[in-house]
Amino acid sequence: MDSLIAAAGRALAAGDTLGALKRVALRNDPPALALRGIAMARLGELVRARELLRRAARGFGAHEELARARCVVAEAEVALAMRELGHATRALTAAAAALEARADRANALQAPLIVARRLLLLGRLDEASAVLAQVDARGGPPALLAVAELAAAELALRSLDVDAAQAALGRARTAAERAGLPALLAEVLQAHTALESPAARRLANGSEEALRLPQVAALRASGTLVIDACRHGLGTGTAWLPLARRPILFALARALAEAWPADAGREALIEKAFRTRQPDETHRARLRVEIGRLRRLVAGWAGIEATARGFALKPHDGRSVVVLAPPVDGEQASLLALLADGAAWSTSALALALGDSQRTVQRALAELEAAGRVRSVGRARAQRWLAKPLAGFTTILLLPAALPPE
Repeated sequence: MDSLIAAAGRALAAGDTLGALKRVALRNDPPALALRGIAMARLGELVRARELLRRAARGFGAHEELARARCVVAEAEVALAMRELGHATRALTAAAAALEARADRANALQAPLIVARRLLLLGRLDEASAVLAQVDARGGPPALLAVAELAAAELALRSLDVDAAQAALGRARTAAERAGLPALLAEVLQAHTALESPAARRLANGSEEALRLPQVAALRASGTLVIDACRHGLGTGTAWLPLARRPILFALARALAEAWPADAGREALIEKAFRTRQPDETHRARLRVEIGRLRRLVAGWAGIEATARGFALKPHDGRSVVVLAPPVDGEQASLLALLADGAAWSTSALALALGDSQRTVQRALAELEAAGRVRSVGRARAQRWLAKPLAGFTTILLLPAALPPE
């Protein structure tokens, strides 16, 4: 390794991106290409960064497997930043094994962190937790430790484990300050705001109250029967009934909860569940069938009684009923929550994260674009979608989570 390459590497480690570029900008040998790729990624030029890293990986000879493996890990990091969530993990796994075998622990740990962060974006929280459990970044570079703690904090926030999230964010901030990288510290501070910003609205007895994540966690842990319109399910304490795949039953549960302690009229229930304002006998018959299904599902927590006007929710053991509504309503709430991170998403990546078809996502994006809430850049396969960050509240509860198979 010559002096310029060594100096550029030290500059990158210290956060001096432009200083690193000045030393290798006119060089096309593989080590210089790799350093230029990392520098361009830090400057936000992700497409150029990926091209440089691929050229560097091809340029290293067969005896330079360690350098090639580092390029593969760096390219996977760029792919994650570009929200290419379908990126193959086989090459990344092989690179991690090569790095581990050659005692490059820091870069070897980076590979599973990339995998875990990708799984978090896809909402596959259980898999992400399993990967993070195998990562021990203690004793590694401060920047790597900060990234690991940020991933652990996001997992805890998505799981409503507020104490664990606060502890992880505290460790992440300490590590980011030691690393001296402003961008990393800004990411930690942004994660801190999720704990202090409104995350949902509590609807009960005709009143509305904004709740922060710690308050949401306390509400979910209480004996209150919570109908959660953020996660599309209901439960009390640790018991939870997901209804994301049964939208009609969830619409009925929410309508009954919003009317509680009074009853909800049949016409109102039909309108919310079946989206029609002109019901006939077939709708009324279908309503009785769906109410029967919902009654069986919630039997352990509440009863559903027929009244002269409609149906009423009767929780057991004197429980109260609360609707937890998202801070922003609408069918595209999860889509907006993904775009709120400021990254440029492809339609395929959005579809993968949401678990919907690309055509469904395209229709939703067209509606949001017509309303001026999102914008696109590029064309055809290079098209990406952006949205302004949603200020004033956190979208952590609106982010999609992988649904269990039925």
